[in-house]
Amino acid sequence: MAFGINREELTRWKQAVSAGEIAFLTHYWLDPRFPGMTTVTKVGCSNLSRLRSWCEQHGLPSQYIHNRRPFPHFDLMGPKQPEILRQEGQWEQLERFRLL
Repeated sequence: MAFGINREELTRWKQAVSAGEIAFLTHYWLDPRFPGMTTVTKVGCSNLSRLRSWCEQHGLPSQYIHNRRPFPHFDLMGPKQPEILRQEGQWEQLERFRLL
C-alpha cells in the first residue's frame, strides 16, 4: 500500500520516466513481506539500458528492475535508499520522508 504522494507528483514522475529520464518518487509504503520498511523510492526510466546502467553505477542488481511498461522502475529501499538519494541530491525527498 502506497501513500504520502499526490496525483501531481505521480504525474510528474510518469512524464519524466516516459521521457527517458532517471526519475525518483519516494512514498510511504507498508508491505508485510518487508517488515520495518516504511518508505520506498521508485527509480524509473523508460530507457531500460539507461536504468540498468544507473543500477550498476550504484552497485544495485539490475535483475530486480520491474520491467512494467510503460513505467519500468527499480524499488530502492533499506540502507541504500538514503545513501543513494543523497548521492543523487534528492534532498526534498530525504527531508520529507525523514530519511536523513
